[in-house]
Amino acid sequence: MELRRYLDCILASGAALLLLLPSASAEDTLKVASSQRGAWESSAPELGQRAGIFKKHGITLDLLYTQGSYEAQQRVISGGLDLGLDIDLMDVLRASVRGAPVRIIGANVTGSTNYWYVLNTSPIRTIEDLVDKTIAYEENGSLSQYNVLDFLKKNRLKAKLMPTGGPAATFNEVVAGRVDVGWATPPFGIDKIEQREIQVIARANDVPRIQGMTVSVLITNAASLQRRKDVLTRFMQAYRETIDWMYSDPVALQRYVELAGLEGSASQLRDKFITKDMLSSDKLAGLTTVMKDAKVRLSRRQVAELIHIFGQQYKAGAAGWFPFLPLRP
Repeated sequence: MELRRYLDCILASGAALLLLLPSASAEDTLKVASSQRGAWESSAPELGQRAGIFKKHGITLDLLYTQGSYEAQQRVISGGLDLGLDIDLMDVLRASVRGAPVRIIGANVTGSTNYWYVLNTSPIRTIEDLVDKTIAYEENGSLSQYNVLDFLKKNRLKAKLMPTGGPAATFNEVVAGRVDVGWATPPFGIDKIEQREIQVIARANDVPRIQGMTVSVLITNAASLQRRKDVLTRFMQAYRETIDWMYSDPVALQRYVELAGLEGSASQLRDKFITKDMLSSDKLAGLTTVMKDAKVRLSRRQVAELIHIFGQQYKAGAAGWFPFLPLRP
């Protein structure tokens, strides 16, 4: 009897200890928001989760798609979400200047995926043909407006600019003949390019100034960064691994086509419009230029507080980073 009671005590103690230990199979959940579903540059979380890459790093993603970058940013800042993907860098800088507890943990896109096109029936064939023509952009203050202004400046062209809304609305304006040159961003128009319905005249990344600027980032808030740094570090490891997989395995492209509901191979999107280098999460480039466009000023101290790219030591002026920022009080 005594021996039995002794064994029961040992078993009970062991069970209690097991309850106190973290489960080896338990996964951390992160709530992640993105402003658009089906875009190649923001598809890594969904594709990586389906491929089991995030699970391998002990992470489950609760994915949410918002009405825009600004909504996703605000929900992250408020603490309702852990991470925001494909968040406009200008908006992040403006929020940071106002004192919002936002933190950048990686670059999303460096360069621009925007492009300009005409119908195949259009007489416009070269950049020189754009003189005095009407060129579309989304809306005032949008990335497409900054892109087209930089494009015209680089090529010393005079043209008429017209806000036409998103890619689908812009295409309708081009078809109706109310604008000569449309703008779009993949995946919109990829099938039309393959079917020779439209012809690409130029890409925003043809402009060196645009090519050298990070336009969107991954963000979290200050409290989440402090409280869940280990989980966020593992998220970024899985994110980088997913990007590598997206550019090396044909299966990734097939799964993306299914995710985005595209017709055709979409190989042009990956090979010509959004190169792997553009999605490097460690490549935060052209920050001073972006700050100038956003009309904000951050000191080196403020930048160091804002940017927390895991696995990288912050150092202003380091290669592949951004120009030296003078320290201001």
